[in-house]
Amino acid sequence: MRFCFFLLALALSALPTVAAEPLALRDGEKFTYKVSWAILPGAGEIKIAAQNDPAFNEPRLRVTTTTATRGLARMVLAFDARAESLFNPVTGRLVSLREWSQQRDKSNDHTVMFDYAKKEALYTRAGEPAPRTLALPEGDPMDLITQLVQTRDWKLQPGEKRDALVLFNDDFYELTIHAARTEEVKIPLGTFNTIVLEPRMERTAPKGMFKRGSSARVWISQDERRLPVKFEVEFKVGRGVATLVHYEPPHAKNPGP
Repeated sequence: MRFCFFLLALALSALPTVAAEPLALRDGEKFTYKVSWAILPGAGEIKIAAQNDPAFNEPRLRVTTTTATRGLARMVLAFDARAESLFNPVTGRLVSLREWSQQRDKSNDHTVMFDYAKKEALYTRAGEPAPRTLALPEGDPMDLITQLVQTRDWKLQPGEKRDALVLFNDDFYELTIHAARTEEVKIPLGTFNTIVLEPRMERTAPKGMFKRGSSARVWISQDERRLPVKFEVEFKVGRGVATLVHYEPPHAKNPGP
């Protein structure tokens, strides 16, 4: 479960034949976001951490995202989620994804394994009798929040755009990321000049949150680190904003001989 679904819960109680670009998250990087929802400034928290996984013979980067409601919002709606995405950090391709969430008495636990040669993914959900095979559209799938973080390496300028493929649960969304404008943003970590990026559904008929008129944005700092300093998801019933409150840079690479 990722940022978009987390805010939905608060509100409502393939791949190409060429290699993808290197992943924009690095070993040791950690992001902590404070989430506000409508009039609730401390509605929740999102943490993103990237770490090399030594259990594999080939390079693998494990990206872990945890989300949870806090304070008064938790009294109204207790929500916890964890997602683990395993990437090939050289190609940027998603190898596997597991997402788990708990909302009151409702739980969701599913795993997706990607087969590049067959251009399909094996979707397994707890409680279902058998796995399902998903056809992969053209593009390099990621979950929404990792895809928005990935845009930090794109260096888009206002008026430019780029296509992206996002996986929500068992459904693929073909998005176009637009660089909308530049904007100065003040957060607890300081004041940043940013580029505001907006994912939109233009190549196919809108569905899900986009069909319901919702929108999402990410603010990428224009300094050397290119941090995603803020995320926003806006619904008809309110707006959720995740603001970066803590950042740990990637581990330094070992010097060469």
